[in-house]
Amino acid sequence: MLVNNAGNALAAGRLETLDLDAFDKIMAVHVRGALAHIKHVSALMRAQQLGSIVNICSVAGHRSGYSSSVNYAIAKAALLHLTRCAAMELGEDNVRVNSISPGGIATGVFGKAIGVDSATADASAEKIKGFLAKMQAIPRAGVPDDIAKAALFLASDETTFINGADIVVDGGLIGGRRFSDVALGGTALRAVFD
Repeated sequence: MLVNNAGNALAAGRLETLDLDAFDKIMAVHVRGALAHIKHVSALMRAQQLGSIVNICSVAGHRSGYSSSVNYAIAKAALLHLTRCAAMELGEDNVRVNSISPGGIATGVFGKAIGVDSATADASAEKIKGFLAKMQAIPRAGVPDDIAKAALFLASDETTFINGADIVVDGGLIGGRRFSDVALGGTALRAVFD
């Protein structure tokens, strides 16, 4: 099994302030790095006619508005497509390539993205849980174990016919608005007519 889980914290910004050198670095980490790993493991997996590759993508690669960094969103969208392309090629040799798209997972990456030093950001994972718990239907923050369990599932013999798929592990974040938020909006709309 190969899991491509490289990433880095990214500064927010608008298109007109985009640093193209930073874009190149982000693409190198998220896309080129995964491609290089797949390149180097594919011969071995093809020869043994067995293997599972899992790319860690993001809900930001599916829809805009889930990252303050356009660089990150573009890189994750490219990684999703790399997953599909590799799955179609390597699947012929019984090598499966799938991806996982996390939503808000309580880690230090949020602090790092806003410029907090690494040690403080890593220690802030507990603090971010309350904020993340309000973003999706399941009222808790995602944790790294949620992603690890999905990766183990994709590596298991129970998934030998899953190839080119993306498992979204986000508590329902990209599924739409939470019912309670919709209900509050309906109440506010009725108040307009009262």
